[in-house]
Amino acid sequence: MVLELDDDRLIEAVTGPQLEQIRRELAALDTQAARDRIAAAGIETICRCERRYPARLRALPSPPAVLHVAGDLERFLELAEEDPVAIVGARRASPYGLEVARSLGRGVARAGVTVISGMALGIDSAAHAGALGAGMPTVAVLPGSADRPYPASRRALHRLLVVSGAAVSELPPGASVWRWTFPARNRIIAALASSTVAVEAGSRSGSLLTVGFARALGRPVGAVPGQITSPQSAGTNALLARGAYIVRGPQDILDQLFGAGARTAITDPRAEVSPEARALLSAIAGGADTDAALASAGLSAADGLAALASLELEGYVRRGAGGRFTAIP
Repeated sequence: MVLELDDDRLIEAVTGPQLEQIRRELAALDTQAARDRIAAAGIETICRCERRYPARLRALPSPPAVLHVAGDLERFLELAEEDPVAIVGARRASPYGLEVARSLGRGVARAGVTVISGMALGIDSAAHAGALGAGMPTVAVLPGSADRPYPASRRALHRLLVVSGAAVSELPPGASVWRWTFPARNRIIAALASSTVAVEAGSRSGSLLTVGFARALGRPVGAVPGQITSPQSAGTNALLARGAYIVRGPQDILDQLFGAGARTAITDPRAEVSPEARALLSAIAGGADTDAALASAGLSAADGLAALASLELEGYVRRGAGGRFTAIP
């Protein structure tokens, strides 16, 4: 990886005909002006030369020279000292994958485990949202500047995230996002986490890079099983075939991190539903559309609509495009 090169070799590898210009700019760098720009952006920093630098990052062949933190540096360092779990996956996730990611993020956060991800569309954002929905902090590692949400459409999520958790980057304020910054970001996610869980991933998903970094570091990797006919599950099912631990819910993650039964996922706070509504929920969870689910549960149209309304109010199902309902884990 290019980031494993020393400064001189890195410059030679990536600058091409601008080599001498870049060398001159580096030699003329005004470090105090750089510090002033960082402070003006509301960013705090920690250098890898400092004792408090996150210990897990030192396992990388190329630990970030400087971490830039939006939110609160002390809070981030405290969260990084614990046993965070990375929850990652596809940007173009299925409704099933999004609900599972939210559920895992919510469940492990309620058990006191920090969720780390990349704030990307799809699984990453859903995992962050699950943790925030539980009222717990979460950490996002960004491919660009820590003070700017990426993608920009996740501005509201970024704002909420830095209030209670942190957004982190090895790049300074104003830095652009490039293709190489995504795998560079992924290595930080994997290194900060005690365990990495892939929820949904196609066979060429970028989230599998995060898994690869975790395995190279000797960290446990988990995966959520998916339908064998779903392209979004091809990567995660392959991980399971190659020995990843199976993740059926937050308890599996907690058991892997702390040992079986050492820490228990908080019981589902949702109210119990009637047997008729439970039968309807099972049909929806099995993939049936609304009409088929009602027929499978043996409910009349009126009773079925009442049961659907109850399930939606209690947080068991979510209404999607075209009025189709999906089950919430």
